[in-house]
Amino acid sequence: MTDLSGSLAEQRLSLRAVLGEDLVLTNPQDMLQYCRDWHGDVTSGAVAVIRPRSTQDVQAAMKACRDLGLKIVPQGGNTGLVLGGIPDEPERQVVLSLERMNKIRNIDSNDFSAVVDAGCVLAELKDVIAEKGMFFPLALGAQGSCRIGGNVSTNAGGINVLRYGMTRELVLGLEVVLPDGSVFDGLSTLRKDNRGLDLKQLFIGAEGTLGIITAVSVKLTPYPDNVATALLALNSLDDAITLYRRARRDCCDLMSAFEFMPPLAFTLAQEAMPDLPIPLSGDYPAYVLMEISGSGLVDIDDLMHRFLEGVMEGGLVVDGTIATSQAQARNLWLIREGMNEGQAKRGSHMRTDISVSLSQLAAFVVDAEAAVAEALPDCISVSYGHVGDGNVHLNVLPPNGATPEERHDRIYKAKKVVNIVVDKYRGSISAEHGIGRLKREDFEERLSETKRNLLVAIKKAIDPDLLLNPHCQIDLDADIR
Repeated sequence: MTDLSGSLAEQRLSLRAVLGEDLVLTNPQDMLQYCRDWHGDVTSGAVAVIRPRSTQDVQAAMKACRDLGLKIVPQGGNTGLVLGGIPDEPERQVVLSLERMNKIRNIDSNDFSAVVDAGCVLAELKDVIAEKGMFFPLALGAQGSCRIGGNVSTNAGGINVLRYGMTRELVLGLEVVLPDGSVFDGLSTLRKDNRGLDLKQLFIGAEGTLGIITAVSVKLTPYPDNVATALLALNSLDDAITLYRRARRDCCDLMSAFEFMPPLAFTLAQEAMPDLPIPLSGDYPAYVLMEISGSGLVDIDDLMHRFLEGVMEGGLVVDGTIATSQAQARNLWLIREGMNEGQAKRGSHMRTDISVSLSQLAAFVVDAEAAVAEALPDCISVSYGHVGDGNVHLNVLPPNGATPEERHDRIYKAKKVVNIVVDKYRGSISAEHGIGRLKREDFEERLSETKRNLLVAIKKAIDPDLLLNPHCQIDLDADIR
């Protein structure tokens, strides 16, 4: 790599000269939104923010940054939770935002597929696809802001994983600009293609460390125009797991979401949305938000009512409500979403993204919350998540009035305490959010030598100069030198 870096002003001038004024932002105020994480906990900076409009622009940006000795941090909607898209060396890195690459290239109703630019906003993409009578099942709290390229790069999860799988299961093909400026054109919409290694899988979940995803072909399904949503109260999280097993058996693959929440969810949601109606009391130990959906001749409402009759007669569910309109269903989901916003309103706190085996989920929550209570008695644990895939978000809220330093100290201690319990249950510290920079040290501590060697070998082969997203996932500087 040729190093023509020069001063910061010279680097910025060179980028504008090569790429054009339209593609390059250098004013610190204009760059701020690209250099601050979604929750506002971390603010960084960058040499510049590059906003390409085409795959060719991304190739040109790759070459320009290589010639100047600059590193590239790819970014989608900047809604990630692990600092994977935020620069950590502002004087050496540029942000490359895919936000302008937002065209839908093709939707094929007969093939049940779509080919889209990486910068398409997830919610907007889902709406356009729905107008064609089809459904893209990826569903996230941030879907109004996150972009499909970022979803693929982080292998996003969400509420529909138990039925449709992670993002990885929804991707048919990719277009990727590689660090040397070449383009991997794998935008196939084939369902079955067994010609050797499936190379697109290298870039799904790689968080922009191996290439910049510029377009995605995705798998679609018929639109589920029949949806039944219920909020249910139970006597324990153990009962929620039992209910899930029963629902999985009785509702089969028509169950699209099964979320568990604590009583505190209602309080947190109303702190964020004071006018949000809460249809159940907060007097029960555990709550489940359940959804089944389908299309065509399936009577979803009848299925939901028959299922709930059985589990309420047996005492497994002690209270509940079924949404009778789309507005009511939306309000039930707002409780789940508002819980996150309510936590954010209480200030910086520890967020986790853990997975354990489904059979151990309830025991893990009990053990982890007990460990936090013993180590940090003035903090509050909030556990919730996706029962069907064993994904627990066990967050820890420092006490009101804690100083920033006190919050940082408690967050650090809570993470150590919870990770010990995760290791005991042979779980994962990242179920769906990725590693980024925030979890890198915890990830590296748990890497076997064999796995690390494989990761280094892949990075060396594709990005030997560490051009793309350095220090994300693992810090390979020492390994490459």
